[in-house]
Amino acid sequence: MSKNKLYWLFQIVGWGLYFSNEIVAYTIQYGFDNQMVFQACANMVLAILLTHSFRFIVKRYNWITLPMPQLAIRVVLGVFVMTDLLVALNLPLDAKYTGQLLNENPILAIEYFINLSKPTMVWVLIYVFYHYSEEKRQREIEQLKLRTSIKETEAKVLKAQMNPHFMFNALNSIRALVYEDPSKAQQGITQLSNILRSSLIADRRTTISLKEELKTIEDYLALEKVRYEERLQTKWDVDNETLGIQVPPMMLQTLVENAIKHGVQKAIGWGFVEINTSIIDDKLLIKIRNTGQLHSTESDSESSGFGLKNTAQRLDILYSSDAYFKIYQEDNLTVCAEIMIPTGNPDIKTNLSFDSTAAKAAS
Repeated sequence: MSKNKLYWLFQIVGWGLYFSNEIVAYTIQYGFDNQMVFQACANMVLAILLTHSFRFIVKRYNWITLPMPQLAIRVVLGVFVMTDLLVALNLPLDAKYTGQLLNENPILAIEYFINLSKPTMVWVLIYVFYHYSEEKRQREIEQLKLRTSIKETEAKVLKAQMNPHFMFNALNSIRALVYEDPSKAQQGITQLSNILRSSLIADRRTTISLKEELKTIEDYLALEKVRYEERLQTKWDVDNETLGIQVPPMMLQTLVENAIKHGVQKAIGWGFVEINTSIIDDKLLIKIRNTGQLHSTESDSESSGFGLKNTAQRLDILYSSDAYFKIYQEDNLTVCAEIMIPTGNPDIKTNLSFDSTAAKAAS
């Protein structure tokens, strides 16, 4: 049943029951006659007309959105006016029963006002409370939709920022090999095409499986291996149970890129990148360890800050306080980046495996 039909049902039934009770009370005190039925019907029609008019004014001028003190003043005034009109109708209609008493004691009109104000006040309070709660609930829903829309937009912007950043570095790596070693440059272009294919798919999705993300990293490391050769060593320690868990696309690749640019590239002799995944307390823990040292100088923080800030923002948008990201100096020569995120739906974590041996061979 629609809200409008329910409203009219409660109007008719509610006021009908109230004035039926009045008929019973008058019958017990004065005896039944047909005029009582006429009076009850007249009162019922007037009460419905008045309360419906009150409802129209509340909706027309949007009283529900007013501050509580202003709303309370309007409610009290509305009850006062409606009760006055009901009293004005009932005094002449009840003259047959209470006319003599009113002539002897006019103050009894106040009793009329009090008695009729009770059902009117109850009706108004129920109506206002219901619509105030409904309005509040609607505002919360709209705010939630707005926050969700903002977060989705922010996530898309961060993803759009990240892809050109990665493309610039990857193309620079290949450019350095074009004249030096064309065959390796060709191999690098093949690896880059695989990464771009993954990136195009990722742009249409909020999250991807960890297995897909690791495959992108595998291609990226293979591309970097063309440039660094034996200077870049990689190690994989991947728990197969983690491969179906959803992660933000290209996020880990950004951290691996930072690990190479600010760690392996600056290392004397050679450096390493190690990727470790595990499940701790029903959450996915990802560790990316690499040769390097954290620096606090302005130039260093600016050069490496993009990927780290991007990662922290994306995690906050997607998971809020359920996820965390931190990077720290594990020892004098090793930096460790840690990401912990919810494992999500366990139903997706089936029939997946990651061949770390193949990854090592490819890289």
